[in-house]
Amino acid sequence: MAHTMIGVIGGSGIYDIDGLEGAEWRTVDSPFGAPSDSILTGTLNGTPMAFLPRHGRGHVHSPSSVPYRANIDALKRLGVTDVISLGACGSFREEMAPGDFVIVDQYIDRTIARDKSFFGPGCVAHVSVANPTCARLGAACASAAEVAGSRVHQGGTYLAMEGPQFSTLAESRLYREAWSCDVIGMTGMPEAKLAREAELCYASVAMITDYDSWHPEHGEVDVTAIIATLIGNAERGKTMVRDLPDLLGQARAPCPQGCDHALDYAILTAPEARDPEVTARLDAVAGRMLNKAAL
Repeated sequence: MAHTMIGVIGGSGIYDIDGLEGAEWRTVDSPFGAPSDSILTGTLNGTPMAFLPRHGRGHVHSPSSVPYRANIDALKRLGVTDVISLGACGSFREEMAPGDFVIVDQYIDRTIARDKSFFGPGCVAHVSVANPTCARLGAACASAAEVAGSRVHQGGTYLAMEGPQFSTLAESRLYREAWSCDVIGMTGMPEAKLAREAELCYASVAMITDYDSWHPEHGEVDVTAIIATLIGNAERGKTMVRDLPDLLGQARAPCPQGCDHALDYAILTAPEARDPEVTARLDAVAGRMLNKAAL
């Protein structure tokens, strides 16, 4: 049986994790470039953990400049099996109020300026993202968030926008009314797609800071109010993370949803036609399948 290693990607306001034993910031090289920052590794209640600040310490990356491929690749190289994404977001639903947490289960990807796949010419693959998050991992996050004192909504559709500007009023109304989205953020994609390609279980916890611009009583997004809510969300997010090792356990059974075998039938390029330079870059992400083909 495999062993659990939890990877946490911290969004705005979350730049470290407290309580790790043997904590060490480690530089991890990736063929897809440098990750957002060094990765904080250690153990929590006996379970290995890796923490990566998505925007880098000091918040140096915009949503569009985050090196999403390098981040996921680096976590996979460290041995991470389960990725928890924490991120600030706006809400399109009255009942999903600032301070609430939403366990995202669907996305609409409106980003346009990001590398969205590890694969391409030389090694082509198509993975299914019909259900882009891991239900088992999401349920554990929901339980831990409730214990941490958060009001949690299980399930929600996340509109991923390019940013860095917030929505116009017309866009906000479109996403809420015509597209039936629940929350909006700038970093959920392509992160979730890349985690699936890397055969990692992935859960997204959207931490609501505002009502975007659609709400008639709240008006346009107020950055000052967002920051105040974000600070409280960040503390409860860190508390949630501290409870995850006990919920997930150190021994790890195969994912019932099949996240850890997402590439079983996804790679279409015949072994003899694959570009060696491309496959060399995929040694961590797709090593399970590429090594099988080489036998």
